[in-house]
Amino acid sequence: MKSIILTAISAAAIAASSVATPVAADTLDDVVDRGTLRCGVVLDFPPIGYRDENNEPAGFDVDYCADLAAALEVEHEILPLTWSERLPVIVTGRADVVFGGTSDSLARARTVGFTIPYAIYYAQGVVGADSGIETFEDIRGKRVAAAVGTVPEQEWLKIAAEWGEEGNYQGYQSENEVFLAVAQGKADIGITTNTTVKPITQQYENILAGPRMPWTTDYTSVVGKREDVTWLNYLNLFVTHQVRSGRYQELWGQYVGGEAPELRIPGVMY
Repeated sequence: MKSIILTAISAAAIAASSVATPVAADTLDDVVDRGTLRCGVVLDFPPIGYRDENNEPAGFDVDYCADLAAALEVEHEILPLTWSERLPVIVTGRADVVFGGTSDSLARARTVGFTIPYAIYYAQGVVGADSGIETFEDIRGKRVAAAVGTVPEQEWLKIAAEWGEEGNYQGYQSENEVFLAVAQGKADIGITTNTTVKPITQQYENILAGPRMPWTTDYTSVVGKREDVTWLNYLNLFVTHQVRSGRYQELWGQYVGGEAPELRIPGVMY
């Protein structure tokens, strides 16, 4: 009887142990076994992400996805995202990784995991030709638009609250809607990134480059599952190899032009 009881206790302990220990996420193995890398990319963010004349995904982020897939020796699939979908698509497992100009904020890091920076931007406005906006101070009293869920929206709303002008803000689900609102005169200024200003001012005759926004430079990271340290380590190494091989500079020159920004943050060791 004592032997039976001890056996039962041991079996129960093993069962409890197996329940208490969660299975570790391993996106790296999943991607390799599947043979396809699923990349979430924002495609209304030219020249970083957009659709070409054949309606195919193109841009800096799209090529980064293709490069990662090539390193893994798998195919790649582009999942078009809005700005607000960047985190949910990782949490729900619809995408393995997101290349989407995502700022690595501490609040977001409670939900998803971030790599070291892979691209750097600063915020700048595009303005209606008749808006009268030339400097940052000229924005007072004007109608301001930005994409929902972005750093430009969050930072602008802080300024709008200081100025008492929250009512002049208009949020849109995509940057394309922001630019269209400016072109149609529904907004005086749309806040985007410096990389997007040139293609948008070339696309719309009545939109001009506007002032730079006063908040800090935006360091953006590749996004993966928060709990999957192995995957994030691999992605960090991939970002490092892109810089070391010169591919980062090559793609930045191809899509944005000029010298690629330094990815190191002053005073921080990577």
